[in-house]
Amino acid sequence: MVVEEDLEEERKQIIRRYRRMLRKAKPILKEGDAKLIKKAFNTSMEAHSGMRRKSGEPYIFHPLEVAEICITEIGLGTTSIISALLHDVVEDTDYEIDDIERLFGSKVATIIDGLTKISGVFEYGSSQQAENFRKMLLTLSDDVRVILIKLADRLHNMRTLESMPRNKQLKIANETIYLYAPLAHRLGLYVFKSEMEDLYLKYSELEIYNEITQKINATKDARGKFIRSFIKPIKDNLAKLKVEYEIKGRPKSVYSIWNKMKKQAVPFEEVYDLFAVRIILDVPYELEKSLCWQVYSFVTDYYQPNPDRLRDWISIPKANGYESLHTTVMSDKGQWVEVQIRTKRMDEIAEKGYAAHWKYKGGSNSSVETGLEMWIGNVREILEQNDGSAIEFIDDFRSNLYSDEVFVFTPKGDLITLPAEATALDFAFDIHTEVGSHCLGAKVNQKLVPLNFKLKNGDQVEILTSKKQRPNESWLQYVVSSKAKSKIKDALKEERKNIIDDGKEVVKRKLKQLKMEYHQDNLQRIADFFDTKSVPDLLYLIGTGKIDHSLIKSFKKEEKKKQNITEEVDQINQLEEKLKKSKTKDNDLLLLGDDLNIVDYKFSKCCNPIPGDDVFGFITVSDGVKIHRTTCPNAAELLSKYGYRIIKAKWASSRKHSFEAALSIIGTDRIGLISDVSNVISSELKVNMRSLSINTEGGIFEGNIQLYVEDTNHIGTLIKKLEKVQGVVKVSRLD
Repeated sequence: MVVEEDLEEERKQIIRRYRRMLRKAKPILKEGDAKLIKKAFNTSMEAHSGMRRKSGEPYIFHPLEVAEICITEIGLGTTSIISALLHDVVEDTDYEIDDIERLFGSKVATIIDGLTKISGVFEYGSSQQAENFRKMLLTLSDDVRVILIKLADRLHNMRTLESMPRNKQLKIANETIYLYAPLAHRLGLYVFKSEMEDLYLKYSELEIYNEITQKINATKDARGKFIRSFIKPIKDNLAKLKVEYEIKGRPKSVYSIWNKMKKQAVPFEEVYDLFAVRIILDVPYELEKSLCWQVYSFVTDYYQPNPDRLRDWISIPKANGYESLHTTVMSDKGQWVEVQIRTKRMDEIAEKGYAAHWKYKGGSNSSVETGLEMWIGNVREILEQNDGSAIEFIDDFRSNLYSDEVFVFTPKGDLITLPAEATALDFAFDIHTEVGSHCLGAKVNQKLVPLNFKLKNGDQVEILTSKKQRPNESWLQYVVSSKAKSKIKDALKEERKNIIDDGKEVVKRKLKQLKMEYHQDNLQRIADFFDTKSVPDLLYLIGTGKIDHSLIKSFKKEEKKKQNITEEVDQINQLEEKLKKSKTKDNDLLLLGDDLNIVDYKFSKCCNPIPGDDVFGFITVSDGVKIHRTTCPNAAELLSKYGYRIIKAKWASSRKHSFEAALSIIGTDRIGLISDVSNVISSELKVNMRSLSINTEGGIFEGNIQLYVEDTNHIGTLIKKLEKVQGVVKVSRLD
């Protein structure tokens, strides 16, 4: 019974949310729209029936909230509301794109298709998800509403991140700060951008977020009082203008305060400008500019402005359409305050970004959106041409999302907007690909400058070109704009292709001379010989002359050598097979002491192995198998260079033989020392000595003893006994 009551309450809650969303959409609805929205809502309800979010809420809450964000915070219309309600239907349920098209038409189907392609989590460094993000940007060329709805979807996901597990919270929050917040910024959705950034901070650095939030709240009353006294003298003057206006005082976002604290390495209390005062005028379009500057004049009559902090985005709007006049002034309380002066139209564009442009499209102010339209045009152009790595593309693209701008002029006085830090070469590629590709240098304000000269606001730029000039790798270090990077990469690819074709012809001729066939196997072996990553890399290096084609002759010699090695390997395999066949146990070990009748082997003079030493067999070209210690001075070279000639070997424990070994002995000289040493060797341990040589100087003696031992245990015992002889300091085995 309780469950039934809960479900009934949920149904009522869903209807309440649906009606609230519809009420907010009412001002923009045309005849028949409400019926379509209801149909979309019912379709989504049915498709998501029984589904719940991680928080336990019915899934339908999510599409309803996304639709409401699209209405209230972006200002989108009926098609977007329907798409927002259905945005997860194709991905999460049995509905297909064809069903959506049949029920709601091709526009909605296109948007849903775009949203479905870009679902999932973007992990930085994952090429699959970078590819998904590229697909999302491709929808810019179809319908920008796909990205706006995706941003609304992402914002709601960030608002409800609390119910997700910690690892998912971090993944989604980092993905948001990496790509979605910059994209919201670029599309002029400043409110989205700020909230996404704050929520990122909340889930990645909760302590810092809480600390800054508490401090902002603690200073709320004092701030309100300060702002009231700050705007009082300005208000008196504003009344004289006889226009409607609104003044808002607000603190900067938590994330931007945190950024300033980090950048300036100061505590919260010392942040330069913690809050901003915004003056919004409700005036006709043609009076906007003059009245905004008049208000600027009122503000600076009372408060001293910081000349370095004046930003005029009314005369030259930002590339995303943002218009406003910013100044930072010193209050009479000795505090810096940022003042933003704008009109109602500008404020709506700043709050709702791209979508607000449609409302103001056409008429005398149609140029408002040209900056953003040009940017979207550039993105389309880059996307259509880009065939490189998706991750590389995302990095290039992202670096252009947040960047500030620099405004420069052509020789004829046309204004060009470029990313901050742009160079003369960026300018050249912005004019035309051909101008960029043949750019030799530039004249900035009539002075000759190099390609990598960084442009400043107001520079007038003339590009110098030469038919002989061509892009090279270093140019990628000179440019910052995605467009220039993309064009340079394309030119380099084309040039590389031509060089590879030249290299191909050279190799064909050379192989013909050497009576070798030109086919993939041979080319791959030549590439391996020259240690190049791939066959195209080999052909490129030969085409540029970095690899001398005459060296292919040495490859042929190496091939001959490899053939000999193959024959030697066969010989070893036969030897191992011989060992296996001659033994009852199935092993290919050479047993030293037992297998002399099967395989002829000798002990190497360079390290004199004795039983107990770790050893290996080495097949020589003319002297049979030689046995070496693994610690032999020559072991590293033999094992690494001639691994194919190595055969496993170990000592047979059944027989005892004598093996030659050498000892080094050092000590202090005394009468009878040599006699004592000889006694230990000959009498006590019954070891045969082959030779003994001793040198004495300054009371110190040093000697070498050649003797015959049975194994390493035998020599170990001997060393211990000798070290006990009075006067002997150190005894060690010689290789």
